[in-house]
Amino acid sequence: MKFGTSPEVIAGGFTRLDGAIEFYSRVHSLIPPDAIILNFGAGRGERGIEDPIDFRRRLYDLRAVDRTVIGVDIDPIVSTNPLVNEAHILTNERLPLPDSSVDMVVAEWVFEHVDNPRAVSKELARVLKPGGWICARTPNRYGYIGIGARIVPNRIHTSVLKRSQPHRKAIDVFPTRYRMNTKYRLRKLFPSPCFTHATYCPIIDPPYFGRSRILITLVRGLSRLQPESLGPLLCVFIKKNDLD
Repeated sequence: MKFGTSPEVIAGGFTRLDGAIEFYSRVHSLIPPDAIILNFGAGRGERGIEDPIDFRRRLYDLRAVDRTVIGVDIDPIVSTNPLVNEAHILTNERLPLPDSSVDMVVAEWVFEHVDNPRAVSKELARVLKPGGWICARTPNRYGYIGIGARIVPNRIHTSVLKRSQPHRKAIDVFPTRYRMNTKYRLRKLFPSPCFTHATYCPIIDPPYFGRSRILITLVRGLSRLQPESLGPLLCVFIKKNDLD
C-alpha cells in the first residue's frame, strides 16, 4: 500500500481521501451540455498523461464530443497539451477570448503562482458566462503547504520537491506568490452579489510527504483535529451570478 493504512487502495488504486477525485468529481458535476471550458494555466497536461491511475486520468480529461476545452498558459509548452482542443500562449494578462464566452474556468495549481491577482480575476470574470463556475485547486496560504512554500526560497523549490514529491519533474515547478490563496482574498477578488462562493478545505491525503507511511498517517490524524481554515488545500468553486 502507498498510504499508511489504506486497504481500499487495492480496489482501484486510490484512497478514500484522494484529492484529485475529490476535486474533479465536483467539477464534472458542474459541466453543462455543450460546454466551453477554459483550462487556465493548462501547461503540458502532465497529470492527465502521466497519472498511474486510469480512473484519475479520465477525470483530468474534460474533453467530450459536445465540449470544447481551451488551454491557455504563459508557457509555450501548452501547445503540446493533448487534453485541450485549442491552445493559446499568453503574452500579457489579457485572455484571447470574447466576453461571456466560456461556461467554466478550471485552474489547477495555478492561483498560487499569480503575480497580479486583481488583473487575473477581472479577466476570468470577463470571459465567464453568467451562471458559469470558476473551479480551482490550490494550496491554502495558511496551511502547511502554503507556509512551507513561503519559507523556502523559490530558487530551491525544485531541489526540495525532489525529496517531498520524487515523481515531480523540474519542468513542472514554478515560482510561487500566494496572493489569491485564502477564502477572504478570493471573496475580495470575486465580490458579492456578482459571485457566490462555495470554497472549502477538504480533508485529503497529504501530498508532500513522499512515501513515508509514518508521516502520512501522522498528518492525516492532525488534519482531522485542526480548524478547516488551516487545511492544506482550497477547493475553489465560485459561481458568476446572473444579475439581469
